[in-house]
Amino acid sequence: MINSKKMLAFGAVAALGFAACGSDDDSGDETETTEVATTEAAEEEAEAAPDGALTAVGLTYDIGGRGDQSFNDSAAAGIERAVADLGIKANELVPNEDGSNRAELLQLQADEAELVIGVGFLFADDTVAAAGNNPDTLFAVVDDAMLDFEAEGGPAPRCENCVGLTFAEEQGSFLVGAAAALKSETGVIGFIGGVSGFGLIEKFEAGYQAGAQAVNPDIVIESQYITAAPDFDGFFAPDRAKEIALTMYDDGADIVYHAAGGSGAGVFEAAKEFSEANGSKVWGIGVDSDQYNTVDAAVQEYVLTSMLKRVDNAVYEITKAANDGAAEVGNVVYDLSTDGVGYSTSGGYLDDIVDQLEEFKAQIQDGTITVPTEPS
Repeated sequence: MINSKKMLAFGAVAALGFAACGSDDDSGDETETTEVATTEAAEEEAEAAPDGALTAVGLTYDIGGRGDQSFNDSAAAGIERAVADLGIKANELVPNEDGSNRAELLQLQADEAELVIGVGFLFADDTVAAAGNNPDTLFAVVDDAMLDFEAEGGPAPRCENCVGLTFAEEQGSFLVGAAAALKSETGVIGFIGGVSGFGLIEKFEAGYQAGAQAVNPDIVIESQYITAAPDFDGFFAPDRAKEIALTMYDDGADIVYHAAGGSGAGVFEAAKEFSEANGSKVWGIGVDSDQYNTVDAAVQEYVLTSMLKRVDNAVYEITKAANDGAAEVGNVVYDLSTDGVGYSTSGGYLDDIVDQLEEFKAQIQDGTITVPTEPS
């Protein structure tokens, strides 16, 4: 790394896998950079901490930064834990509204930190370039494998100092799909995806379908996406998600699962509005974080469960590995076996079916059930 920073040692490829994710917004041309300041308390902890390979980690969020109650907030929870446990400093940056300054932010982070993390697959290409310019800095990208799948001899790392952090979203989605089928009283459930056509959100849909059909082969599943790539506004459109969810509830669905980032808030608003207007309760299922604990209190009772995608664990673990000098280049896949995905039980609404969900989980882990990654 540049003179003032310690050099990190990188190992060989840890695991090979494939996934891609994140979200984007093409809606603006602003170039302003938003920085989330590290707290004084965290800096004091960093000064008092035992020596490790890291003095600082640079976390660059997806568009919007903290406050999405989902993807970014999960990453934030991971870095907060790392700061508290490891005593390092965290520099947090947020891209402008159209994401056009991602490359600039990565370089700003590399100037100050030994580890730079981009939250979302849209950081991948800029990370390859930044890694080449900063060979002694370790880079990690959430939701991109950082592998060249066309390389001779099979997938190979796109850069020598890059780590991909990907997830088996279909496995966690299978479990919440099973929960939806077990809890549905109408035999109709829904799925709302934020953005179609780039290979990720379809994994959520595929798992949800498979889990629901494992419980009830005759269940009706309505699916709709808000936008199609390259229009990533579907991750930032709660009003549109609310409109779609209300239509699904009107059509008989009593549970709707969203994989739509910040748009998902609209699903829970729709569940509340429909339930109060019709006198029969309907539900929403959250994603990424335990949304029972992140949504507004007014809609909390309508969150049946959430598909947990442990971005927080991935951010924490790559930070700890780098701090311990044990980070390995390649792709790390977080699945049920590593608690990388799962389902939440907050609110107690699944208490009567947890044993059935755990049986499905065990069957996925032992290979009895293979969860598809493409919708049927």
